[in-house]
Amino acid sequence: MADKVLIVDDDPAICKLLQKVLNSNDLESDIVNCGMDALNILNSHTYDVILMDVMMEDMEGFDVIKKLRSRGIQTPVIIISGRSEDYDALYGLSIGADDYITKPFRPLVVGAKVKALIRRNSNQVLSSNSIIECGRFKYDTDTLRFYKDGEEIILSAKENSLILLFLNHPDQVFTKEMIYEHVWGNTIAIDDNTIMVYVNRLRNKIEDDPRKPQYILTVRGTGYRFRA
Repeated sequence: MADKVLIVDDDPAICKLLQKVLNSNDLESDIVNCGMDALNILNSHTYDVILMDVMMEDMEGFDVIKKLRSRGIQTPVIIISGRSEDYDALYGLSIGADDYITKPFRPLVVGAKVKALIRRNSNQVLSSNSIIECGRFKYDTDTLRFYKDGEEIILSAKENSLILLFLNHPDQVFTKEMIYEHVWGNTIAIDDNTIMVYVNRLRNKIEDDPRKPQYILTVRGTGYRFRA
């Protein structure tokens, strides 16, 4: 599956150019034209990199980044802006952006930076500790074995994917769309009942009292949150 980039810019010409650059680097892309649309799509889709404009009609790209980071969304962000002051670049990096490119930009440089950021992020994941510990729970990513209070709990493949999503992002709210995309690999035909079945199966295995869940919490009208 090709890596995917979200372009957030209200200039159609810039969006078209960026999409062409990404396509030439074998990267897929989606385009949104305002900050609110970016926040909405990131509630239900995941990306490998976000290319973020600063000056947009509804809100600044800086504000979008701050909202994303406050939600626990750590997707790498490259700001692409017509504002070339050092202050803007330093501020963007201080609030969680990973790079800052000024317009007009060189397409080859943008493509190289995006690929390098994706590669760096992938290497960080691969080189991270094989043991994930979260409260009473532990997951060994080398052996795919899951433990609660030191005792192994046997999980199915889908349950494995679901618990890993939760353990890697404690306290983050996941919509049903986000869960379906991560565990089942798409959001084309989301089945709420299927998600509920697997959440309940996982609760039956990890909760002290599945009828009163303490770890996998329902966020009414939205999805689920894992509290370690």
